[in-house]
Amino acid sequence: MLNAIGSLIRRFVDVKPHEVRAVSLAFACNFALLASYYLLRPVRDAMATVFGVDQLQTLFTGTLILTLVCSPVFAWLTEHFILSHVLPGVFWFLIINLMGFYGWFSLAPDSRTLAAAFYWWFSVVNLFMISVFWSLMVDVFTPSQASRLIPAITAGGSLGAIAGPLVASLAVKQIQVRGILLTAAAGFLVVIVLVHQFIREKRRLQDAHAEGQRSSLDRTLGGGMWDGFRALLSSAFQINQALFMLLMTWIATIGYFIQTDMISKAFTDVAARTQALANIDLVVNVASASVAFFGLGRFIRRFGVTGSLILNPILMSISFIVLALSPTLLVLQATQALRRVTQYAIARPSREICFTVVEQENRYKTKNVIDVAVYRLGDLSSAWVQAGMRAMGLGTTAALLVGVFASGIWGVSAWTLGRQYEFRRSAAFFVSRADARAH
Repeated sequence: MLNAIGSLIRRFVDVKPHEVRAVSLAFACNFALLASYYLLRPVRDAMATVFGVDQLQTLFTGTLILTLVCSPVFAWLTEHFILSHVLPGVFWFLIINLMGFYGWFSLAPDSRTLAAAFYWWFSVVNLFMISVFWSLMVDVFTPSQASRLIPAITAGGSLGAIAGPLVASLAVKQIQVRGILLTAAAGFLVVIVLVHQFIREKRRLQDAHAEGQRSSLDRTLGGGMWDGFRALLSSAFQINQALFMLLMTWIATIGYFIQTDMISKAFTDVAARTQALANIDLVVNVASASVAFFGLGRFIRRFGVTGSLILNPILMSISFIVLALSPTLLVLQATQALRRVTQYAIARPSREICFTVVEQENRYKTKNVIDVAVYRLGDLSSAWVQAGMRAMGLGTTAALLVGVFASGIWGVSAWTLGRQYEFRRSAAFFVSRADARAH
């Protein structure tokens, strides 16, 4: 299987012979991870429709509270247990949780308490599992490797993101929601196996080829539970990373509110809503896989990380204007598809590359704060602003105009983040050249 993946990757990506196994493992791991993620995502979104768009801000508030509790817990784990145990342990925790939800769905599938609990649980753990995966990636590959290889790894995730909603759409009415949970749990078992193999591959790369990030996973990170927050506030580079994430989430939440409202009105039962949302995911992820395979690497080589970061804000500004002029379900679906394709296939992997130029502790602790806590802060603040606008009688058009304004600020943040990354990468390159000459 890995040989077949390696052959596929070599056709589209500039990968060196000794990197093939590492990239193949990362590709397969991201495939299994996002396939499981996208099995569960439409279930989570269907749970939101049980409450309706008027209650989304309450669900978002609960999500942020749980996030602020869990982020320091993750930091504590990295301080007291070695990373090579913590990383797969995250996925064992998810499997245990899914078994509990399987029993709950079997006993009370229509429970509103269950709907809220599952929504809150998945809205927290989905960010942790994605953050943990990418923390591992940027802790293995150097900036130059990441620019070449992350597009291929992203493509693996995009293919998994096709498989997940396809299975959910085709099978949910036969196996029901609890069957989807079991299938996702099996996917996380595959992720655990691949994470262990990838960790061993990091050691092999360092021992045999002296390439990759010069860090070890056989250690604890030390420090305190709040180091990630302190490091974030002490670095202009990481403050801007947080701002980029906050604004990206603001834009996504505006679309999410409108989507939830329209889906709730168009479909009457949870299974039908789950299927409709899974179909949207399927279309988005087919396009994302195509961009990741055929476009991202070329785009980064042509325009750099800075160019790939600012593309998403530009396209979203245009899309929101079009949607404001024609607020129909079809145009909304097109806007959501464009936003998510450019976010997942271009903006997200480009942003991950930026973490290759920070210290190892920040790849896990500060990155986790940004990926989880800051992300959910963006969700919550955007949700309550929209709830306030609805209370004042302001509708979809007003929300879209706010989106255009936020996209403009996001564009400035994206350009600044890209320039900061390029400066740090150049500085690291010259330091490594100087060290090589000294030895």
